[in-house]
Parts: sequence; C-alpha cells; structure tokens
Amino acid sequence: MRQPSAIARRVAVASVSLVVAAGAAACGPEDNDAKAAGGDSTPHKGGTLTVLNSNPQEDFDPARLYTSGGGNVPSLVFRTLTTRNRENGEAGAEVVPDLATDTGRPNKDATVWTYTLKEGLKYEDGSKITSADIKYGIERSFAPELSGGAPYLRDWLVGAADYQGPYKDKKGLSAIETPDERTIVFHLNKPEGEFPYLATQTQFTPVPKSKDTGTKYEEHPVSSGPYKVVENENDGERLVLERNTYWSAATDAERKAYPDKVDVRSGLDSSVINQRLSSSQGADAAAVTTDTNLGPAELAKVTGDKDLASRVGTGHFGYTNYIAFNPTIKPFDNVKVRQAISYAIDRSSVVNAAGGSALAEPATTFLPNQKSFGYEPYDLFPAGDAGNAAKAKELLAQAGYKSGLSVTLTHSNAKDFETSPEIATAIQDALKKAGITVKLQGLEENDYSDKIHNVKTEPGFFLAHWGADWPSGGPFLAPIFDGRQIVKDGANFNTGLLDDKAVNAEIDAINKLTDLDAAAERWGALDKKIGEQALTVPLFHPVYKRLYGKDIKNVVISDWTGVLDISQAAVK
Repeated sequence: MRQPSAIARRVAVASVSLVVAAGAAACGPEDNDAKAAGGDSTPHKGGTLTVLNSNPQEDFDPARLYTSGGGNVPSLVFRTLTTRNRENGEAGAEVVPDLATDTGRPNKDATVWTYTLKEGLKYEDGSKITSADIKYGIERSFAPELSGGAPYLRDWLVGAADYQGPYKDKKGLSAIETPDERTIVFHLNKPEGEFPYLATQTQFTPVPKSKDTGTKYEEHPVSSGPYKVVENENDGERLVLERNTYWSAATDAERKAYPDKVDVRSGLDSSVINQRLSSSQGADAAAVTTDTNLGPAELAKVTGDKDLASRVGTGHFGYTNYIAFNPTIKPFDNVKVRQAISYAIDRSSVVNAAGGSALAEPATTFLPNQKSFGYEPYDLFPAGDAGNAAKAKELLAQAGYKSGLSVTLTHSNAKDFETSPEIATAIQDALKKAGITVKLQGLEENDYSDKIHNVKTEPGFFLAHWGADWPSGGPFLAPIFDGRQIVKDGANFNTGLLDDKAVNAEIDAINKLTDLDAAAERWGALDKKIGEQALTVPLFHPVYKRLYGKDIKNVVISDWTGVLDISQAAVK
C-alpha cells in the first residue's frame, strides 16, 4: 500500500480493509473447525456473526476505501469486476471473476481490457446492475470529496490524470466505454498485465447514478453483494448488515454468506477484543476480529491452552519490514557501508523483538516468501542467525572506517513491533559488535511518517515497511524502486531514491505480461538484482495470529489477506 504505516490498519479494517493489519501456513477448516466446533463442524446458514475490531470501518463508500482484494467487511456489500479467490493459503492469492464472466480479456499489448458482466446481477432493490453503473462508480472515485481509494486508475487510464469526477465534469471518462449493458472496456496509457488485480479494488463497485448521494452515500451505499447496510453509526464504529434478498449465489461463486446478520463493533481496545474472544461468552462465541492480532504475552497464554490454541487462525499477508538507506547521505553513499550493516544484522534478535518466531519470520529477500509474488530465495549478505560481525568489520575497513563509525537510526515510538524501539534496540546491539555505534532517534508516529516520506527530510538510516495492494511483485517493487515514482514534493516511498534505467525498463517489460506466472518469475529475478545494490536490509515478514469464537466454523485464511475471510465464516 502507498502508506506503509497504514497498510496494516487498512488490511485489518477492511479485510484487510488494511490492512494488518495483513507462503503459507494458513489454518483452514481442516485444522481449525473440527477442534473448535465440538460436534457438527458442517457450516449452516443462519445466526449472527459479530466482528470485534479496534479500528472503525470509516468511509464506507466504495470510492473512498483503499483495500486489498476488495476488503473483508466491504466485500460483503460491494462486488467488483474481479475478486480474490476465497480459499486457504496459496490458492487464495489468485484473482478470479466476480461480477464479470472472466478476469478480463486484454488486447495484444495489454493496453485495452474488456469485461462482460454476468447475467442476472441485481442491487438490493431488485434493479439491474449494468456496465454504466461500474463506469459511474469508477468516475465518482475521482471526485476530490471522495478521495482515499487506490490511486492507480488516475495513472493508468487514458486522459484521467486531471479528471475531477462526474460532479464537476459530467462528460465522464472517455477511456471507459460501455457499448452495451453488459460490456465495459478500459483504455490504458501503457501495458498493464495486472489489471485483473486492480479490478478487485472497491472503486470497481457498481453505483447507480440515481442513488448517488455524494459524501452521504457511505451512510447507505446500495448493495451489490450478499448483505446490505441497515445501520452505520459514528462513521463505521457500529455497522450492521443484513441479507440482500436480491443477491443470488448462482452469480457469486466466492461468497458463502452463511450468517443472516453481521454486526461489526469497533473502537475496542485490543486487549478487550482478545479477552472477549478468549472467553467466548454469549454473542462473542460467534465473533471474529479482522484487525487485532495476539501479542507475544497473549500468544504465550493461548499456546498453553488446548482449547484456545485450537481457535487461533494463522495467516501471512505480503508484507516486509526492513532497514532503509538514503544513499545521498554519508556514510550510506558507500555501498560497502550498506553491505557491512547487512552482514552485521542479527535477525534472531530482531525476530525476538518483533514477538518471536510465531509472529515473525526472518527475511533476506525484499519480496515476501510467497509464490504469487515471484519469491526467489536468496541471501546476498549471509549473516547467519546472529550476524556476521567479522565480515562487517572487513567491509568497513575497505570503506575507510577501520576504527568503526557512528550513525543514527530513525524509528517510530509507536508500539507496533515493526518500526518501534524494540526493533531499533535489537539492531543497535547487533551493530555494536561490528564496531558501529548506533544512536537511536525515536519519533512520534506522525512525525516519523512525515520525515521518512519526504525527500527533503528523509534520514540516512531508518526503519520502514511495505505491504502489497495485491499479491504480486508489481505493487511491491515498483513504488519502492522505480525511479519514475520518486515524488519530490509529496509522499515519497522510493526510500533509496533509486533511478536505474535497467530496473525501470524491466518493470515496464514485466508489466506487459498477462501471463501472471511468467510475470511472477521475472519479479523474483528483479528483486534479487535490486538486492545487490544493498539499498535495504530485509528484516522479517509478520505472521498474523488471531483468535475467533468457539462457534465459528469454516475458517478460511488466504495468502492474499492473511486474515480470516468473513465471507466464508459460519456460526451454526
């Protein structure tokens, strides 16, 4: 996601809506349900599913949401042209049709994508869903007052860069054509083989123009999914969904929609959420969370209780925590210094600082260790389990720092076990063994985010993280390493300020591929090539551990979101 510090939040809320939050060892029905259900583990229709979350489901308008794969709670109400495959683990990282009959038909160079809608699609009022509604839904996402969604369409669609939405420009976007009620055609500025992934975003939700109420639409968006909004209190703090009787399972192979009602309650403290799920009393027996992980202390308690341990879902979301270097600042302009730090890192201590091996997996690649990203195992600067101080000292001497050096590491003061003081201290201790004295500069979260994402203020050495808008190498590598995405007067995420013509050209070449397996292989190779420049030090990939109530059945956790998919959950 474009805002690394928020990705976890979005996936968690929407899901993801971030975010956290979300390879795989995802736990599914086979290893969770039989233990948790007691008797009959077969999912049945009926009952109320309760969702206990820390973060409210704000801006419940498809134009304003920034989700991965359509989100979690949002995807119960908003259907899109394509969606994520609702299966466990690796299979769940695939894109599949939703409102469309297929994942899209590209022209020869992937600059034109055509979709055909399924027959029999209806809104919650029984009216027909048309291609014009999808076009309008996309166009309204360009309105400044409805900003917040994924930015790709503005970049990708022909003539869309300065479009201000249908409220100001009623002519609409000529780059989107609707030759008939079931056909929609997109014209792109450049080849984009991953357009089917983008079409999972909620901006591709149909919106009937006659029902559009602008900024108030979020209070009662018109449902195209299995549930409709009947209550939305305090901007998503309490969200109640009930069945959309016009939704047809015959047109929707992905959403199971077992519960009769979904009650989303937010604004809760994470410890309260985990305590309620642990106790599993009353309505909480049929409850889940989409944004609250078990912490290290809580996980230790759960692990010692067989009943609780059987009610923990484990998932992986494409996400990497890393050290970033700014090579325009000394001594990080010297590649040997960057390499020395790479060798000196003690990933065991970093993983422990992140909550232990149950909550973090050591990383030596920038891409997450999942097939869909094109993961290619490599370790260019082998540090072993505890760091290679001798090799680091050797490289420092070659760089002219035979007596060692002193540097400042910038981190966040937020207790997130990612860019927080615990991680920074583990790095400080490891580098000391290599003769590198590290001064820690802790900043409050907003100050930290502003500082590291501004080219003018970016420090030389800092903690960062990045998560995927969809499970592919494209949205993972391009924002961080494509030189054309360096933003000099706004939020910049190309932390290494890399502008390598060969890297840029390879990104363009891969983007032309519509064979996503072939593209994944190329992304993996590019990851390794970029890694040779030592512009980052990958530290770890998070693992998500989340409790669910004792009456929850049909637990599905995909590698796309890393969290329980509530469209699959049953409570009876």
